[in-house]
Amino acid sequence: MLLLISGSPSAESANSRFLRAIGQMSGRTICAADYLADLPVFQPGRDKAPWPPTVLRWRKELAAAEAVIFSTPAYLHNLPGVLKNALDWLASSGELDQKPALVFTFTPSSPRGERARQSLLWSLEALNTRVVAEAALYQNDVSFTENGDIAAGDSREMLVEALGLLP
Repeated sequence: MLLLISGSPSAESANSRFLRAIGQMSGRTICAADYLADLPVFQPGRDKAPWPPTVLRWRKELAAAEAVIFSTPAYLHNLPGVLKNALDWLASSGELDQKPALVFTFTPSSPRGERARQSLLWSLEALNTRVVAEAALYQNDVSFTENGDIAAGDSREMLVEALGLLP
């Protein structure tokens, strides 16, 4: 199972739509972590049982995933708070340890997203995630078909190649 993780809390965001299209391209079982905005604010002293149900769900889905795919916008040159908070909940639990991951920023145009992607990569490095590929993609360079698939072209070819790097 591939776990799709959007940095945007909206299921209708460009990043969530992009992840759904990648999931369809993969031909694999997918699960979207579309509840990250429901996670409570992380506080290190409160990272102990009993954990909130959304934290348990987040950790369980990550543990069950063969690989994860991140796609995030940039908010003030950084990660959206909802994604950073979700990653903070993993600081002591290890679900991303050596987990294969693809990391994308999907923003309106270049050079937006560069700092956000770097911030995400630093967080994933701290969690010992095995990032197998990462890229900045821009909404003006990626086309979608009427049914939501990523249209043929350079971006689609790159994504197919990146998916091939996952177990």
